[in-house]
Amino acid sequence: MQLELVKIENPDGLNLILGQSHFVKTVEDLHEALVNAVPGVRFGLAFCEASGDRLVRHTGTEPSLEALAVKNALAIGAGHTFVILLGNAFPINVLPAVRAVVEVCSIFCATSNPVEVVVAASSQGRGVLGVIDGAAPLGVEDEGGVSWRKGFLRKIGYKL
Repeated sequence: MQLELVKIENPDGLNLILGQSHFVKTVEDLHEALVNAVPGVRFGLAFCEASGDRLVRHTGTEPSLEALAVKNALAIGAGHTFVILLGNAFPINVLPAVRAVVEVCSIFCATSNPVEVVVAASSQGRGVLGVIDGAAPLGVEDEGGVSWRKGFLRKIGYKL
């Protein structure tokens, strides 16, 4: 077995979701879940098929996001993984709908941070062991940090 770090290409710091599912139907079901969760959502989605033709299946509402999702899915190359890149929504807006898709087994991350995917490769194929999401903490928040966090959440409309 060999281990590899695959850096997710995300030059614009888009929000992304990386997960694993179990059936080719995932592509259409995730597409429907996303457009029903956020009207007018812009996204690209790519799914690595693990058997049969073993293609990267893809869909989306914005061709550039779809192409970037495909590029990242090919780089990861692990069976039954999917990459969603969001253009005008946050993961918090769509995660309940994504999790509700019956084929979805797990979500590895949902973030706009830089992401590295820890991939194991064997003679059978490739699998995601986990992700490195962002950077390590530099300390513990103090009263100023608490105040900033609460202010930020209210500024962007997630708290009253």
